[in-house]
Amino acid sequence: MTGRLAQMLRFACVGVVNTGTYYACYRALLTGLPYLAAHTLAFCLSMVGSFFLNARFTYRVRPTWRKFLLFPLTNAANFVITTSGVYVLVDLVHLSSHYAPLIAAGAAVPITFVVSRMIMLRPDNREASESLVEPVAPATPSA
Repeated sequence: MTGRLAQMLRFACVGVVNTGTYYACYRALLTGLPYLAAHTLAFCLSMVGSFFLNARFTYRVRPTWRKFLLFPLTNAANFVITTSGVYVLVDLVHLSSHYAPLIAAGAAVPITFVVSRMIMLRPDNREASESLVEPVAPATPSA
């Protein structure tokens, strides 16, 4: 399997976890907020988790402040597409607000992958000094 194909598969797996996280947050927030507010807050919460999962599992890079601050760009198109999709599906098509986000999310996945790959794999000379996690010493065999 090529490196890019492996990344796509890991990205898809992270996406499944992220979608589950988003949807659980959305449904919980929907009990007290209008659907667009619930969608926006759930989207932001799941994006933080997505950043760390993609850094660790998809791209296998150290999470840095720079990447963390740029990562929302990976979801900007996703947010516009899914939010527009949720609005169209709920207000114009009259689909249930409980299921509309799941349908709307599918169209944005390829765009999100391309942009996240560009940001996460971008060389950054300052990575070590701005890491969001402490470096882990390599394991040494015990004598």
